[in-house]
Amino acid sequence: MRFETWEPIYESILTDFGYPRDGDERARDVLAAYATPFDFDRLDYDGEVVAVVGAAPSLPEAVDRVADADRVVAASTAADVVRDAGYDVDLFVTDLDKNPETARELTKAGTPVAAHAHGDNVPLVEEWAPQLAHEHVVATTQAAPTDAVYNFGGFTDGDRAAFIADEFGAAELRFVGWDFDDPSVSPSKAKKLRWAERLLHLLERRRDERFAVLDGRRDDIDPLALS
Repeated sequence: MRFETWEPIYESILTDFGYPRDGDERARDVLAAYATPFDFDRLDYDGEVVAVVGAAPSLPEAVDRVADADRVVAASTAADVVRDAGYDVDLFVTDLDKNPETARELTKAGTPVAAHAHGDNVPLVEEWAPQLAHEHVVATTQAAPTDAVYNFGGFTDGDRAAFIADEFGAAELRFVGWDFDDPSVSPSKAKKLRWAERLLHLLERRRDERFAVLDGRRDDIDPLALS
């Protein structure tokens, strides 16, 4: 997704949450100090089934659904559940807030990690970005991209993982370990899940694909405009 297309959505998110844009830009610039251009041939998912794995509490019971996917893109702590179940993670998508040690371990082993900077995680970026193997890091922002910090769309780790898989040619997105109605999350996280739902609804319309994770929910989603 081009930033010109993403920007109106981003501005709506900032308004809804009361986030300052310059906070995201400052975080992006902190991450940029550690970022190097990424070889995106490594993320060639053209024609492949990509499992986009979320960190819902139900994931341990559902994780075997990744077995016959061509690629596994895991968000946040889902990466640990997938690996503990004996499956490989092809891309780890994280804002470094829960399991940054996993990001360090994976990059040291040569697995790509999409590390994200936003206004609330600057201390984490400052602490953990220097510890990552930079050649295996895809640095991302939700603000305007600069140099080697990229923006493929998406807001939470989970929906950002889906936008990245889409960007690099996935033929089918399979959602594993997602729960938009998780009662264990905070009100703030529940609001973020509403946005994740809206963003996936936008993405499925852009792709002309129906995501099973949205079945039974579409009529209640406030749709974002296609551009």
